[in-house]
Amino acid sequence: MAFSVVVLAAGKGTRMKSSLPKVLHKVGGVPMVQRIINTVKSLGADNIHLVYGHGGDQLKATVVEENLNWCLQAEQLGTGHAVQQAAPHIKDNEDVLILVGDAPLIREETLSALKAVKENCDLALLTVNLDDPTGMGRIIRENDNITAIVEHKDATDAQREIKEINTGMMMMSGADLKRWLGKLSNDNAQGEYYLTDVIAMAASEGKRIQSAQPQSAVEVEGVNNRLQLANLERALQRRQADELMTNGVTLLDPARFDLRGQLDNGNDVVIDVNVIVEGKVTLGNNVIIGANCILRNCTIADNAVIEPNSIVEEADVGEGCTVGPYARLRPGAVMQKNAKVGNFVEMKKAVLGEGAKANHLTYLGDAEVGAKANIGAGTITCNYDGVNKSKTVIGENAFIGSNSSLVAPVNIGKGATVGAGSVITSTVDEDALAVARGKQRNIPNWPRPTKK
Repeated sequence: MAFSVVVLAAGKGTRMKSSLPKVLHKVGGVPMVQRIINTVKSLGADNIHLVYGHGGDQLKATVVEENLNWCLQAEQLGTGHAVQQAAPHIKDNEDVLILVGDAPLIREETLSALKAVKENCDLALLTVNLDDPTGMGRIIRENDNITAIVEHKDATDAQREIKEINTGMMMMSGADLKRWLGKLSNDNAQGEYYLTDVIAMAASEGKRIQSAQPQSAVEVEGVNNRLQLANLERALQRRQADELMTNGVTLLDPARFDLRGQLDNGNDVVIDVNVIVEGKVTLGNNVIIGANCILRNCTIADNAVIEPNSIVEEADVGEGCTVGPYARLRPGAVMQKNAKVGNFVEMKKAVLGEGAKANHLTYLGDAEVGAKANIGAGTITCNYDGVNKSKTVIGENAFIGSNSSLVAPVNIGKGATVGAGSVITSTVDEDALAVARGKQRNIPNWPRPTKK
């Protein structure tokens, strides 16, 4: 059966103490509401209705989705009122899944289970059992059919012993939902329209109301302050770490690993502590990632080693390469098979050919380095004249002496040698030696200065 989703994301989130709408705070590097949208998209929803209010311009600038229906809740008058803003877009002959926008860890499997329950009843609730449900609405049943949700303050002593509580997420037919929304009343202390009132309406009509539950209570936990946000971040990171280890990744300490995107891995990958993965990262077989590294939108091929304290961003590291320690590969950096960059080497929009080396203290920007070339310590490609960027080309088997400056645009020929400390401004022919530095003068019997 066709189904649509309503995501309730209009709350301001005052306790976050932030100029950012609550649902835009990130968990795992993704705004909470975007994470929920991604999950329901994978379910195959026909339509997604996002009910928004506070910070609407920020939401629209951040959440860029095709076919997302924006429903403005100009005044926040309760959850029932929020769903009413989406009601004109809901069809009678479809099921409607209602989710809250501040519970970002809800899983696709859990929502699929809720959908399956709805196929055999009129209204399906997502509930959860808590060891301490204090303050939460209790699920009341008669003969296994849910008949009501009783708020904690209104519950009897016996009802307060119930551990099953409401999560605010539910699914029902569009026709039923719209009919019940039309009957909601704000005759209560808060003067708000509560979505949970539809449960009693459904029960009074003799509807069959059933429930599904998540694998873990953390899936339905909401965020109201920074402490809860941090707790969900750690819960997500542990979940992701467990999935990676199940898929064959060795995490030397799962509690000190952060995945803020997507990681695809080969076999026998080893990741040391305090590694951060952002965006889309692909690791081949037998890759080793040292401690304190940041990997962002990059590809690292089989048998490569990223030594500690290195940053690899929008770069490609080839098979058998070694990076670092303390190296930085910036966007457009490409290392071909068995190439090596060592400590305090930076590459940007540069190709390091197969077997080439830059072992220490080097900057390679807008450069092409041939196979088996050797770049000495302290070498820089001077690629920027203050206005334009220019390219440096270094041929195969070239040897660049330490502390050299290659002023682009410039070509160093195949097999050429550049003497240490040279400033190269013009072409060096193949197999030639280029030395460009001031002549050394030795002055004998030089009187050293003395303290006055």
